[in-house]
Amino acid sequence: MKKLFLFAFILLSVCAGKVMAQNIQLHYDLGRALYKSLDERPWVTTTVEMFKADKWGSTYFFVDMDYTDKGVSSAYWEISRELKFWKAPVSAHVEYNGGLNYINNAFLGGATYSWNSNDFSKVFGVQVLYKYIQKNEKPHNFQLTGTWTLNFCKEKFTFSGFADFWREKHFDADGNNHDFVFISEPQFWVNLNKFKHVNKDLNLSVGTEWELSTDFADRNGFYFIPTLAMKWSF
Repeated sequence: MKKLFLFAFILLSVCAGKVMAQNIQLHYDLGRALYKSLDERPWVTTTVEMFKADKWGSTYFFVDMDYTDKGVSSAYWEISRELKFWKAPVSAHVEYNGGLNYINNAFLGGATYSWNSNDFSKVFGVQVLYKYIQKNEKPHNFQLTGTWTLNFCKEKFTFSGFADFWREKHFDADGNNHDFVFISEPQFWVNLNKFKHVNKDLNLSVGTEWELSTDFADRNGFYFIPTLAMKWSF
């Protein structure tokens, strides 16, 4: 659950000056119900996202926390900075990724290309990054990232998400070696306050997220893990 509105607000910040946005998401994860190999996967995840633009670019972060009946079982966060002092749709990008449960620190740097429609209902971004994974057998790697946000039907619905592909030498739970990882998390939201007779201050959205991955973490092969979700935007 990440990067889902980052590029939309990067582009808005270029046109409208200072912009700040944040949301909190609650996801009921169906992974345990679909895969025996995920029998210990937590059922509930929360995500907190924050974006703030300024005259030098923008800052974005998100924090994921997974919960069991004993409390928080794992945590992961990313923080990134976009730097832009020019009018071209390309910005410099620096980023840190890290978390609990044997997740190595990762430091990324590179460039971001962004595009939007005139009304910002369609936003796309592409990142080309160098990725240093601390304590990995082969720490010097690359990452390609794509993001998108589509608002339609007078902003009643939002389809957004990201796709990451990177090189990382790692092993799955059975000891098989892998050199590349792919993960995508498209989300679909129904924005309740955009419907007639719903208070505009009710910033609640309901929807779903689909985690699509290949050789991610200690898994071997392709996994499809959906969630049922709610989001409150501030």
